[in-house]
This record gives sequence, structure tokens and C-alpha cells, in this order.
Amino acid sequence: MARELTAYEVLGIAETMERSAAGFYRKAAGMYQDPKTSKLFSDLAQWEKRHIEVFAEMKKRLSDQSWELGQYGGERGGPSKPEPSTASADRSGPSQDLTGRETKAEVLRIALQKEKDSIAYYAGLKGAAPCAEDAKTIQDIIEEEERHVRILTQSLGQIV
Repeated sequence: MARELTAYEVLGIAETMERSAAGFYRKAAGMYQDPKTSKLFSDLAQWEKRHIEVFAEMKKRLSDQSWELGQYGGERGGPSKPEPSTASADRSGPSQDLTGRETKAEVLRIALQKEKDSIAYYAGLKGAAPCAEDAKTIQDIIEEEERHVRILTQSLGQIV
């Protein structure tokens, strides 16, 4: 029987997903000579890096609150287990996604799927957020990920 993840662990999965996405985008940025394409992927990597920092700060706040309450590691009453998608969270790194031989369209399609997987995970995370401030922060990240989907979709539409 699977155990329920703690809020701290769920945020750790979100951090891992963002770290994987940032690495994916950095690698994609280096695959193309076209400055516009390279900049798109570099920008996406930077945006994902900011998300890592947000989730790390949320974990820190949660940890600090647990220490204050004398319940470190006891936040099991927090969120239920949003399942990470196998496309994003279960991969060990961006190299498993990109070989360097993909077309720009293939890379954009992979990126789109990563963004959609993140949105689905974060929607579950938002519903289990321990406070309204965290739920708002997660909603802001969802909206930014949705913007990434629009940018990637537009870029894909320009080349296919």
C-alpha cells in the first residue's frame, strides 16, 4: 500500500520537475544555431529556474513552520498525493529527452508535453496547498506554464 506524500515531498517533486525542465531547455538552446530559437529555449530555462526558487522557498517555509510547531516531518495531514507524470518527474535528466538529433518541431512537441504535465501536477498541488498564499503562488506558476504552452504552440505553428 502506498503511503501519502508529505507537503514537503510534493513540493520536492515540483522542484525536480522544474529542474528537469530547465535542464531540457538549456540543452535545447544549445542545439540550434538560430539565435531566435536559442533565445526562446534560454528564456524558458530561466523562467523554470525561477519556479525552482519559488518551490524551494515554499519548502523552507513549510519546514520552518514544522520546526516551530515541533512537528518536523509530521506534516502528513497536508496534501494528498498528486501523481507526477512519467513524462516529467520520473526522468533522471534532460539527456533522456534529447539526443541532439531531434528536429526543432520534435523538441517543441516534447517541450509542450512537459509544460502540460507540469500544469496537471500543479493543479493538484494547488488544491492541496497548506495556505491561501501558497495556492495563489501555485496558480501564478500555472498561469506562467500556460503562457509557455502558448509560446511553444505559436513557435511550433510557425515551422510546421
